[in-house]
Amino acid sequence: MRRAYFVVSALVVALIAAACTEAKQPPVVSGPTIADSAEQVLIQVRSVLTTKGVQRGVLTADTAYVLDDATRLDLRRAHVTFTTEAGAPQGTMEADRGALNQRTQILEGWGNVVVKLVDGRTLTSPHIIYNQLSHQLASDTNYTASRGADSQRGIGFTSNETFTRFSCQRECSGSAAVVLPER
Repeated sequence: MRRAYFVVSALVVALIAAACTEAKQPPVVSGPTIADSAEQVLIQVRSVLTTKGVQRGVLTADTAYVLDDATRLDLRRAHVTFTTEAGAPQGTMEADRGALNQRTQILEGWGNVVVKLVDGRTLTSPHIIYNQLSHQLASDTNYTASRGADSQRGIGFTSNETFTRFSCQRECSGSAAVVLPER
């Protein structure tokens, strides 16, 4: 009986010791996030972009963090559809992350930013800035612009919203198909 008591006591002590060992789990969140500073967190956002009262586009995002007295939005999975002043479709911009500052009327996109115009021209870059007041696109990082088989690369650019006035800043290169006349 005494031996059985000793075995049971040893087993209980072993179980208590096993239960008291600390299992190291990773933290759920590793530091502060933008959600900690947000005044509001909005899901499935849709906002109309206007310039002087004229609709110039529609912005949608999976998530928007409202900051700075509702004048700045930090966006996740942002998509913008741009239109002309007459309302005709002009193009789109998609980004993994975005920011819209309503005071300065500047929209920025980060991470896999793709701008597509209705005529088939495409511009990709890790970061693009769109100034809603001047209707200018710009970046200070690498980009690739393409239309069909034609392409242009460089680091940094400025352009109007239709890419008709496009200026590369440095390391500019490109390729284009050329039709040679027959003799």
